[in-house]
Amino acid sequence: MSNILKAILNIYRCPIYNTRNHYKSNNRANSMGDALELFVKDSFSNSYELSEEDAIKAHAKTFSYLGNQNNPPDAILKASDAIEVKKIESSSSELALNSSYPKSKLHRDSPMLTASCRGCDGGKWEQKDIIYAVGVINKETIKQLCFVYGEDYAATREIYENLRAQIKKGVLEIPDIEFAETRELGRVNRIDPLGITYLRMRGMWHIQNPFHTFNYIYEFNKEATFNFLAIINEKKYASFPKEDRNRLEEEAGIKIVEKNIKNPNNPALLKKVKVITFSR
Repeated sequence: MSNILKAILNIYRCPIYNTRNHYKSNNRANSMGDALELFVKDSFSNSYELSEEDAIKAHAKTFSYLGNQNNPPDAILKASDAIEVKKIESSSSELALNSSYPKSKLHRDSPMLTASCRGCDGGKWEQKDIIYAVGVINKETIKQLCFVYGEDYAATREIYENLRAQIKKGVLEIPDIEFAETRELGRVNRIDPLGITYLRMRGMWHIQNPFHTFNYIYEFNKEATFNFLAIINEKKYASFPKEDRNRLEEEAGIKIVEKNIKNPNNPALLKKVKVITFSR
């Protein structure tokens, strides 16, 4: 089975950073967002150089679910982690998550998931670790790429759900309104005397990008054409097969150091992580 360590090694050994030209020439992508998503998926299935037909087969062997633009996640590795891909224009840009708040884990009971997503891997899962793959794109080329697990990046869902509940409570305290439950924050019906106007309340979530969030443990090489960063907590890193860890650790051009990061749920507590980097 594929995993994040194999993907990192594939990116290091088979870099195709001018993604738009590469995937457009293979008729596999029209936009840079599509190209970045394909690049990340190809990293896990080692299918950069394959034709569209063969890449589809490789993805089918690697993933149990491939998503769409409106429902997270973008992919799920067979019996393993979920992946969410995000494109930004610069290392100072924020990530636009739209109506979906940041995820420390992917929960099967999330209303944002499709039935196909819930049913992947036989439907025998309640939560999955989720990898955020964030790429900085400049002139159709990936300049920086980061892999970070949600549990090392975002707070638990209770933090965000509590805010949603407080907003709902505040709206309900407004006299003479008709509040309706939706997948969004809510909806207020029959606002006008005729009862024909309604108000939709949507959350537009943003989060600081990981290059900024983790700048206290990582500084990218400004002279390089490509920089890679991965942050994996110690427990997760130890869960991967020893042979995969050895291959990554023995690759001379890849740097792996131990660092401490702030716990997303309590910054007073520190978490031990592996910080994996390389540049070109």
